[in-house]
Amino acid sequence: MIRDTAAQDRRIEATAPSNKRWLMLGAGGVAVLLLLIWVTPSLLRMLSINSSVNLGRLHVAEVKRGNLVRDVSVQGRVVAAVSPTLYTPAAGTVTLAINAGDKVQKDQVLAEVFSPELNNKLDQERSTVQSLDIDVQRSRIDSRKQQLNTQKLLDQAEIDRVGAEREVQRNQQSFEKGATSELAVLRAKDVLAKAELEVANARKDVGLVHESLDFDLRTKGFALTKQKLLVTDLERQVDALKIRSPVSGQVGTLLVAQKANVAANAPLLSVVDLTAFEVEVLVPETYAHDLGVGMNAEISIGAGTAKGEVSAISPEVVNGQVTGRVRFSDKVPEGLRQNQRLSTRILLDEHPNVLMVERGSFVDTGGGRFAYVVKDGIAEKRKIQIGAAGLDSVEIVSGVAAGERIVVSGSDAFNDAAQVIVH
Repeated sequence: MIRDTAAQDRRIEATAPSNKRWLMLGAGGVAVLLLLIWVTPSLLRMLSINSSVNLGRLHVAEVKRGNLVRDVSVQGRVVAAVSPTLYTPAAGTVTLAINAGDKVQKDQVLAEVFSPELNNKLDQERSTVQSLDIDVQRSRIDSRKQQLNTQKLLDQAEIDRVGAEREVQRNQQSFEKGATSELAVLRAKDVLAKAELEVANARKDVGLVHESLDFDLRTKGFALTKQKLLVTDLERQVDALKIRSPVSGQVGTLLVAQKANVAANAPLLSVVDLTAFEVEVLVPETYAHDLGVGMNAEISIGAGTAKGEVSAISPEVVNGQVTGRVRFSDKVPEGLRQNQRLSTRILLDEHPNVLMVERGSFVDTGGGRFAYVVKDGIAEKRKIQIGAAGLDSVEIVSGVAAGERIVVSGSDAFNDAAQVIVH
């Protein structure tokens, strides 16, 4: 017979649980319930999201308030602000006195044009001046002769008047003494009246002759002056055949060969003013309507920058770009070279105290109409409205608040999902 373990069993009486144990179990249940209430919505939301992206693949930036500077960065090249092209004023043979690249000073003779036609014309006009000058001198002599003749007639009339006056006195005395008749006295008085009339007419002739001769002499003098002015102008044209540099600088391009025969107004050479440089920039067409003369600019030169301002804007668009000129506001930096490439930043306008965020690809994605706001490990797609866009930042008009964080680049991995887990 096999014995069991009944002899080893001992009866234990059941005791009632303590109140402390029940309190601990109740508190734990409440805590679990509260945890479930708090976690369940997030859990459900995360369970509804079917994609996730590593945070390292994204660039997230915080929305903040600040001053947004709207600008555009373009490439430019250094060009001479003053680079005149010199032309020949007349047809002839060119003799160059310099070579391309030579340093020149202002008013230095760079080339000379020999024009036989212009030189011959100058000689002819000079000869005409001499002829007119002799004519004027001859007229002065003739004028003095005529004045002497009229004065001679006046003097003769004065003598005749004096003789007639004496004859009247003589006849009057003879008549009073009865030596002559009254008729003789009257005849003498008639002769005196005639003599006085001739004197008066002679005086008038002298005045008229003087005026006429003076008028003729002045007319010929004006013709001589006109001819001298013509000679002066021709001398200026002949002197202009010596092509002088309008500025101090460097000879740019020679457009004709030595001893070449050129036509009038043909280009000969160009001179570059090395003290006046500007930056020629090509601005995309999309910014053309925002550009304006006088806008501030920053020109990057090596490790430093120089201040400038927009001095000119082309009225036409070529290959989707607008050409502009940026002038240095202060002294032109040393060491610049023609056609040197420089990066230029043009400041279009400034928006103070606006919501702004770092610029990224989200501006181009969807036309900047939405962005992904990151919160609690979830990137949620939200509608936004952007305003002014700068080179580094963009204005947010609505859709987000200051302090929120949005995905500025890398959101193309979200595949346009409404929500994405970011881990």
